[in-house]
This record gives sequence, C-alpha cells and structure tokens, in this order.
Amino acid sequence: MTSALDQLKAAGTTVVCDSGDFASIAKYKPQDATTNPSLILAAAKKPEYSKLIDAAVEYGKAKGDSLDEKVDATLDRLLVEFGKEILAIVPGKVSTEVDARLSFDKQASIDKALHIIDLYKSVGIPKERVLIKLASTWEGIQAARELQSKHGINCNLTLMFSLVQAIAAAEAGAFLISPFVGRILDWHKAATGKTYTAEEDPGVKSVQSIFNYYKKHGYKTIVMGASFRNTGEITELCGCDYLTISPGLLEELYNSQAAVPKKLSAEDAVNLDIKKESYIDNEPEFRWFLNEDQMATEKLSQGIRAFAADAVTLRKILAEKINASS
Repeated sequence: MTSALDQLKAAGTTVVCDSGDFASIAKYKPQDATTNPSLILAAAKKPEYSKLIDAAVEYGKAKGDSLDEKVDATLDRLLVEFGKEILAIVPGKVSTEVDARLSFDKQASIDKALHIIDLYKSVGIPKERVLIKLASTWEGIQAARELQSKHGINCNLTLMFSLVQAIAAAEAGAFLISPFVGRILDWHKAATGKTYTAEEDPGVKSVQSIFNYYKKHGYKTIVMGASFRNTGEITELCGCDYLTISPGLLEELYNSQAAVPKKLSAEDAVNLDIKKESYIDNEPEFRWFLNEDQMATEKLSQGIRAFAADAVTLRKILAEKINASS
C-alpha cells in the first residue's frame, strides 16, 4: 500500500505545503507552498534564515526616510526573499500575503500587491509563479477582482469561512480560495462543547459545500482546503482541488499506510441540486449574509487580528535589526 500522502496525490488532489520552512517543503515534494505572517515570523526566528533577514534589512535601510518606511520596505522584501527560496524548491507557485491591516482598504491592497509583484520581478520571479493572498473581506474580494481582470495577477483569497465569501470570490475570478477547515471546527467545538468525527466536522462540510457549488456551476476557481487540525479532516477531503497541509500533518500522512478513498468528485457535483446565488455586485447583501453567519464573522475578524499582530511582531524584530545595523 502506498502512503496516505501519495494516495491523496493519486486521487487528483494537489498537495501544498503550509510552511515557511524550506527543509519541510523539500521533504514532502509539494506542488506549491503557502505562507502567511505567522509562518514567516516562526521561520524568521530560526538562525538558518538569518541571511534572508540580513538581505532584506540591507535593502530596506536604503528605502524611505523614516524608520516606518524602512521597516515597510524590509518586510516586503523579506516576504519576497522567502518566496524566492521556496520557488527554488517547488515547481509551482508560492502564496505571499498582503498585510492584514489592509484588509478593509481595496486600493491599498491593490497597491501593495502590485508592489510585491514588482519586487518578485526584480529578483527574476515572474508573476505567474506568485499568488497574492488577500483576506476574504468585501474589500479583499474586490481587490482580487481588479488584480485578476486588470493586471493578470493571480490571487488566493484566504481567511474564508462561509459559502457567501466563496461565491463572491468565484464571481470575482479569483484563481484560488483557502477555506479554513480547522478554525471552523475550533469555533463549533467551543460553541457546542461537542467532539466531532471527521465525517461530522463542520469545517470539512464547509469545504465540501464550496467544492460542490463551484463544480455544479462551472467555476474555475481552485478550492484549497487549509488550516487542518488532524489528518481525518484531510482524508475526508480527498479529491478536493488542492489541500495545503502543515509539515506535522504531512509527516503523519507520509508515514501512514491507511486507505484514502476519494470523497469529492466534480462529476458527482454536477448532478446535485444547488441553487446559484450572486453577491459580487451587491455589497449590502454580501455583508448581511456574512453578518448572519456568526462563526464566519467572528473567525474572519479574529484571523485578521492574529495575522496583523504577527506582522507587527515581525516589524519590531526588523526595526531592531535596522537600528542595530545603522
């Protein structure tokens, strides 16, 4: 019997490594890799990545007049330095996240995305190998819409917790979405005190509903399940377009010989009775239905705050290094 990881791949699921750690990425041979401020912060604290930080600091010191401007430039460059190294390992794409503090500013998100793509271009990485990650707020989805249609920049809409967000993202033409399985489970466990099996897992069910909706209505946007708490959540989504998996869970799948049957199928979804909805041009309705989903509203705001906090911590580390080297 082949490993559970190889069975996932054989079922048509593209495996993505959810890490900023190069050794982990190289071991499991994923197609793509995703990063976020939390993952970059964790990696940046390891001594083996000091050269990347030093390179970013040298770049940032020469940009702008104020320390804030220098830190902004350094952080952007650091994200690109990590992305460049990851792309030397994976054959596909890397996701690089726009600052979560811009989640409610469409134009600032677009400007930051264009700047990140320009930085990648300056180190020889074409835009085709980069996914710009944006939070699935109204503004983030509209920013993705413009980046995709006007600039040909592929976007990964992250911090996704509801079908409403997913529908608007598909209508926006987003290249990929990242519904967060484990965080949905966390909320329901806290709210109900219940223990869920993998089959009952509300995060799994959320991704299943999004996958089936997309395939039923012919959307090309890739569904990439993310934020897993256990391998059961992952194997229940066998057949999903993409799954981005942390190194610890990749290791479990790598070492497991358990059978992993395919659970999701585009062919099956086409035959389902699923009503088509539209939100992309109706901001009040989008906000209303998102607001009506307590879990999605709470987890979206919580996720933005957490990513922003880690970005602030990373900025402080970089500010100290800039001051020390000046």
